[in-house]
Amino acid sequence: MWVEASDDPAIAARYRVFNSDGSEVEQCGNGVRCVASHLANESGHAQAFTLLSPAGPIEARVDDDGLVAVSMGTPEFEPDLIPFVAERRADRYSIAVDGTLYDVSVVSMGNPHCVLYVDDVDSALVDELGPILEHHERFPQRTNVGFARIRDRGSMDLRVFERGVGETAACGTGACAAVVTGQALGLLDEAVDVRLPGGQVVVSWRGGSEPVWLTGNAEFISEGIMDL
Repeated sequence: MWVEASDDPAIAARYRVFNSDGSEVEQCGNGVRCVASHLANESGHAQAFTLLSPAGPIEARVDDDGLVAVSMGTPEFEPDLIPFVAERRADRYSIAVDGTLYDVSVVSMGNPHCVLYVDDVDSALVDELGPILEHHERFPQRTNVGFARIRDRGSMDLRVFERGVGETAACGTGACAAVVTGQALGLLDEAVDVRLPGGQVVVSWRGGSEPVWLTGNAEFISEGIMDL
């Protein structure tokens, strides 16, 4: 995460996101929660403010209990805008991998996501299917790949193979993508607890043009100085 000052008084800061392979991406839900927490706790900003991401403005709120809520924008389901190669919009698509068809849901949360619903995330083929789907020809800009198990209408387990990174301990936009696609299928309620290997977040969406809200903690680890 590269955080810069903003010349717009309405914007507290702007940020850019780089993956470990050097690629720059549009959004990082967990990363922006960390940026918001840092600005609120270290730089004296108000507890609610606007940040500017490559995907557009983000509203952030840091509560007294330390939980950070960020507005991740409205999900985009139109294939051309994800981008995803399909003749028409659908709630689920079939994608062929080595002769096997997989049912997936596809959405953009400022960055492209492909979500598979599985019976068990521990045995999901994350390492095998993740890189294949990330680079699948139907995703012109590659994609993040989520493997989700719905426990009930208010909770799910999730593992995410992130574009340009591989599997990560948690993915904020991935959690949002898994929830909104599940809601579109009629499987989930308005607010959902998402359990990832690295922790738990809450994703809430009222549908339509309403923004998706991502809420979770942000823990300070360390600080230092880098000579560039």
